[in-house]
Amino acid sequence: MSRHHGWAPVLAPVLALMLALVLTLLATTARAAGVVDDRGRRVALAPAPQRVVSLLPSLTETVCALQACGRLVGTDRYSNWPASVRALPKLGGLEDTQIERIVALKPDLVLVPGSSRVIDRLETLGLPVVVLEPKTLQDTQRVIHQVAQALGDAGAGPALWQRMQLRMAAAAARVPVAVRGQTVYFEVASAPYAAGESSFVGETLRQLGMGNIVPAALGPFPKLNPEFIVRAQPDIVIGTARAVAEMPARPGWGTLRALQGQRHCGFASEPWDALVRPGPRLAEAAELLAECLAGLDRPAGVAR
Repeated sequence: MSRHHGWAPVLAPVLALMLALVLTLLATTARAAGVVDDRGRRVALAPAPQRVVSLLPSLTETVCALQACGRLVGTDRYSNWPASVRALPKLGGLEDTQIERIVALKPDLVLVPGSSRVIDRLETLGLPVVVLEPKTLQDTQRVIHQVAQALGDAGAGPALWQRMQLRMAAAAARVPVAVRGQTVYFEVASAPYAAGESSFVGETLRQLGMGNIVPAALGPFPKLNPEFIVRAQPDIVIGTARAVAEMPARPGWGTLRALQGQRHCGFASEPWDALVRPGPRLAEAAELLAECLAGLDRPAGVAR
């Protein structure tokens, strides 16, 4: 027995060193494994990227919500949150992405939406491209996890999503009982285009206990015949402040009881971005909607 005890001081540091080497190997392997993107392609990213280009606002916001804003070296022209990203080089949009400027920034990770036309070109130039484009709440959860993994901090994704879920649940609890179940027309663009039940906006409204005049069968963001909206007579209308202000002048829309009774939510451009981007600010979107809906706490069809 004493002989075994005599080996202990020698074996302990050796075992500790072996354990450290194994953990290091596992961590390196995990980083080298990279991330599987929306194409089903595994993109190797080792070490964790430090120079990131994001070409979609929701992806930019996800990077920042994961406390990695300082790694961004350029974004698309529409990325404007948080305020710090406005000073970064703007690299165009879906139709006019500035490939040469991206290459000059020497990124070790480029986050792009699947709708981008420059994916193949960027990869031909040797840049590590991860294709992600959230369209539903489930997508948003998945993309948050994937971006966190791509950044080398996989645990940050689930933690962020959990915080978002808690905020969204708290927002839902603030929607008055008298308002729950009422139908909403949510206009995303004048034509009119609406957010249907199957969109991430529709899913957020459903989490808040609200109905939707646009069924899932019509798609996430369908273009509607204005007569459809007039016939549906939504209990509540939601849109930009500018759109809501001009709705009564549209042919036939003066008959909408929601407009007659001032049962609408009109948002300025900055909060509006949070409502229509499937990213980490969806919790803020739920809070904004809940706040407005709480101000409409009276039975549908009853004017002030």
